[in-house]
Amino acid sequence: MTVTNRPVGVSVTARNIGGIEDTQVSFEPGITILVGRNATNRTSFLQAVMAALGSDRASLKADADEGEVSLTLGDETYTRYLKREGSSIVTRGDPYLEDAELADLFAFLLESNEARQAVERGDDLRELIMRPVDTTAIEAQITQLEAERRQVDEQLGEKDSIERNIGELERREAELGTKIEDARERLEELEDEIESTERSESTEDNELLDELNELRSTLENVRFRLETERQSLEALRDDEKSIRQNLADLPEETADSPEQLESKLADKREEVRALESKMNEIQNIVRVNESMLAESDDDIGDALRGDDDSSGAVTDQLLSDEQVVCWTCGSEVSPDTIESTIEHLQSYRASLASDRREARDAIDDLSSRLDTIEDRREQRRELDSRLEQTVAEREETAARIDKLEARQSELRDEIEDIEADVEDTDDEADELVELHSKANRVELERERLEDQREQVRERLEDARARLERLKDLSTRREEIDEEIRELRGRIDRIEADAVEAFNDHMERVLETLEYENIERIWIERIHQEASGRGRSGERREFNLHIVRQTESGSVYEDTVEHLSESEREVIGLVFGLAGYLVHDVAEQLPFILLDSLEAIDSERIAALVEYIHEHAEYVVAALLPEDASALNDDHERIMEI
Repeated sequence: MTVTNRPVGVSVTARNIGGIEDTQVSFEPGITILVGRNATNRTSFLQAVMAALGSDRASLKADADEGEVSLTLGDETYTRYLKREGSSIVTRGDPYLEDAELADLFAFLLESNEARQAVERGDDLRELIMRPVDTTAIEAQITQLEAERRQVDEQLGEKDSIERNIGELERREAELGTKIEDARERLEELEDEIESTERSESTEDNELLDELNELRSTLENVRFRLETERQSLEALRDDEKSIRQNLADLPEETADSPEQLESKLADKREEVRALESKMNEIQNIVRVNESMLAESDDDIGDALRGDDDSSGAVTDQLLSDEQVVCWTCGSEVSPDTIESTIEHLQSYRASLASDRREARDAIDDLSSRLDTIEDRREQRRELDSRLEQTVAEREETAARIDKLEARQSELRDEIEDIEADVEDTDDEADELVELHSKANRVELERERLEDQREQVRERLEDARARLERLKDLSTRREEIDEEIRELRGRIDRIEADAVEAFNDHMERVLETLEYENIERIWIERIHQEASGRGRSGERREFNLHIVRQTESGSVYEDTVEHLSESEREVIGLVFGLAGYLVHDVAEQLPFILLDSLEAIDSERIAALVEYIHEHAEYVVAALLPEDASALNDDHERIMEI
């Protein structure tokens, strides 16, 4: 697709499209009027333009099995080939648009256009305006983000606890620093006193005392390590008990596994896509049939008669009985039969829309159940991992305690032997032993305090690192909230923009067209709480309001059913224009195509076409001669196709 920055002319060549056998038409930017009576191939030409622009809603000439159309815009040429295969028409080529859904809904405003038909039938206008938006994908994104947010919230729930822990650790670090400094000062005093006493002791006594002090120091160290290990063992046992209890408290697994739920979820999402595809296919069939009904009998007769007089006589007889040619097989059926088929298809499409709503409810329910199961499984995996690690640590700690207790017993025996050797020493030696003992205890106390401070510092560093990581999580939490708001708001914004655009344009069009007894026509967004599959939900609708004014000046609300055909046609066209603006169709396609405006009087047709031209570079309208005469003579007119 090439988007032009300057106005360029358009040239269209078509063969075997609708009622066209072969034609070539050119026109310039602005308003182009296809002037003529019924059965002059004006609608067929619009279908040819639609096909070249990307639509699949063109029909082949009744007596042809293949056709083609090309559209040249500036330096680019876009082509489309149509071929009849059985009861279907297949297309290929290089059209202007890869996906023409938006254009079919809001740019190709022919009589069979769904926006126009929806207003006339009183269909769900919201469903139509929101159809191009993949709400199923948006809801899946929201579900995924909500699951991530729950995980982030669980981690952020630790923030207050971590901050309190950091404060306690900082206070503990300061207390230990003070105690360590006190122990250092006491040790220095004891060492000075020991040095003074040792000057008077013999070398042999000093060696015994040194050995005794070393053993006592080692014993004290073993006692400290043993005490620490026993405390750790007790804490590990408490942790193990708590973890086992948490595991026991977890709810039992549901009958459906995550894999089964994922499969069901995928099936439901595929069901929604299939239903939407089927709904679009049915609507396409409805449009083509409505278009065939709109074609005049003379146009169809010309296509069937050809040059054979005998076949022409038969055709005249059939057409005299008000038969219509079936676009799929070429046989003749009555208009009533086609209308009955259209009503049946529309009813079937409504039932599909109901099935789609139920499928979307099921998607919400399955997503919620899947999130719950995944959360519980993650908790169980985490608890199992912690339990395995805790049991291993407990067993290792118990083994270390056994070794330390054995070492403690050995040291006590050795100390008793040396103490027996020094029993005969004098009082001064006893004093020295006591001083060494005190010094050893102080030294051990200082080392213990320093070990504790080092542990506190490690825990403090770890807690600060965790808090820093939580700051990143806080940022991610805000990002998730914003993403969810954006996704939820995307649907709200499109709805609000559509309603605002319709109401604004409808007000201006009514002022321009001067319908005397219509005070206002506007759409109201309605949100209704609804329940389905055991869960609450929200139903959204667009309610169309018509306010009339009597000759006396009083106003009252009316319904679509009481509108004139002219008024319904105007509302349908304005609704299509609102969709064209809300979905920025002009950025993809600068065309709006119009036909079947005969129900509107000439002056109002002229005003409406001029108004629509304000929003599209190319407006091509099929008009009767008397209606075309109401438009400015400067607009290009095509008199023959």
